[in-house]
Amino acid sequence: MFKEFKEFISRGNVLELAVGLIMATYFGAIVKSFVDDIIMPPVGKMIAGVDFSELKLKIGENVLADGTVEAVSINYGNFINTIITFIIVSFAVFMVVKSYNRFLKKQEEAAPAAPPAPSNEEKLLTEIRDLLKKQ
Repeated sequence: MFKEFKEFISRGNVLELAVGLIMATYFGAIVKSFVDDIIMPPVGKMIAGVDFSELKLKIGENVLADGTVEAVSINYGNFINTIITFIIVSFAVFMVVKSYNRFLKKQEEAAPAAPPAPSNEEKLLTEIRDLLKKQ
């Protein structure tokens, strides 16, 4: 079982997947910071100084064991930030895939096309020619 596991781990696809997952995780963190710290403050300033991360709908309160009161709220501002983060990540992935497809298309164009197979008519004419040469 250990030998099979070692073979599984040493395959190139598994390592590439692991690297891709790690890169995607940190790319997501960078984009989240970009949205939360760079995009949302100016957007909030443009709409009367609203901080989206602070937008919430209070729906009740909880009294904790030590007597303190904790607000229960729906944090829709964080949801808006998450949607904007998703749109930016989706656009970045779209651009990467588009560039990759363009690169593949250039490679296909650069490869020489195989000569077309002879048609049935050409095959028949070739056979007739060969028979005439034999006579």
